[in-house]
Amino acid sequence: MWVTRREWEILTIMTAEILLISILAGIVGSVLGLGGGIVVTPALTLLFGVDIRLAIGASIISVIATSSGAAIAYIKDQITNVRVGMFLEIATTIGAITGAFLGGLMSPAVLYIIFGLLLLYSAMAMLKKAKSELPQDVQLHPLARKLKLQGAYYDKALNENVSYHVDNVYGGFGVMYGAGVVSGLLGIGSGSFKVMAMDVFMKLPLKVSSATSNFMMGVTGAASAGVYLFRGDIDPGIAAPVALGVLIGATAGARIMQRMKSTTIRKWFIPVLTYVAVQMILQGTGVIV
Repeated sequence: MWVTRREWEILTIMTAEILLISILAGIVGSVLGLGGGIVVTPALTLLFGVDIRLAIGASIISVIATSSGAAIAYIKDQITNVRVGMFLEIATTIGAITGAFLGGLMSPAVLYIIFGLLLLYSAMAMLKKAKSELPQDVQLHPLARKLKLQGAYYDKALNENVSYHVDNVYGGFGVMYGAGVVSGLLGIGSGSFKVMAMDVFMKLPLKVSSATSNFMMGVTGAASAGVYLFRGDIDPGIAAPVALGVLIGATAGARIMQRMKSTTIRKWFIPVLTYVAVQMILQGTGVIV
């Protein structure tokens, strides 16, 4: 099939725009631990008119790219809690496979509304801890002690070593299964739920929650990507610039996050989630097209 010069120009411009937005998505995703999908999915659907299922397929790829770009830096600086990540990955991987199959049975409108409601809930939960820099008086859960989930890292923003405990392991594990279902269902990496589970339920420092979420998202995304590929929901023409842009952005975002305070990260986190949540809910209910 021949492509006219005009069509080629339009395609090139669209690809470049997707690449630039994906770089921004990678930065935001790696700093907040949300995955590139938090920006990629609504951007592709709202700005470029991409079908929600193809947007979700590209978003799954962006989640893997975010994890690849950010995880190396976070692990090198020992911010990522690998033990916590591997333990919780059991729940998220099973949930991701479950969610990927459920996604093929639900209408796009329902996907929009669920996406928006989940993000709005996460923003409200984080708002309650907006002024908290580090968790205080956290008890070490017996299972966390047995599995040696507690840890420490050097905070470049505070210029001090931070030691922390891990609480409510069972609650965090349960929420992580739900996070995996959300990932497979909506293609967002479910970073919002993962960060919330580790920050609110297990009471890890926000930076550790964000870094560990980035580490986990690649595995979770890979678990459901095969299902979307088999179903034909991954378009290489869309997924390729998304993956490249997110990878570049995530690498830069990992360096930015380490110089930020947790309170500043929360100030990024809450408005981003709230805005995207409202947009997606309005899209799902048909208020905006």
